[in-house]
Amino acid sequence: MRLWVQLLTGAMLAVAVPAANAQEQKQTPAPSPSEPKQAVPDQKQAIPDQKLDAAAAALDQISSVKENYQQQIEKSAEPAEKQRLVDEANKAMVKAVTDQGLSVEEYTAILVMAQSDSGVRQKILDRLRPSNKP
Repeated sequence: MRLWVQLLTGAMLAVAVPAANAQEQKQTPAPSPSEPKQAVPDQKQAIPDQKLDAAAAALDQISSVKENYQQQIEKSAEPAEKQRLVDEANKAMVKAVTDQGLSVEEYTAILVMAQSDSGVRQKILDRLRPSNKP
């Protein structure tokens, strides 16, 4: 059950991350039309093992980031400091996803798919670090 909660937490965090990602995208130029776009998994197509591996690794990293920053945010008394920590955590979560070779959109789509498809959910759970397994 703890793993499923972790998976749901990752999905909820993924929803919060696009706001931070959008802020960063304002500062970076848009890709040219000749550059290939990363495909976002469709509900009807199977997710390649490589993408499932990357999503599970990103989920592990996001879980660690969440735990670390949640403790810091709870200890902070100043609203400005809390906001700075939230912004820093969002950037760290985006990095956790992109370091695995996924876009935030791909990661979010995979986790949304895992919420509705027990087969995808189980494949991700099977790939999580052994120390997280019950």
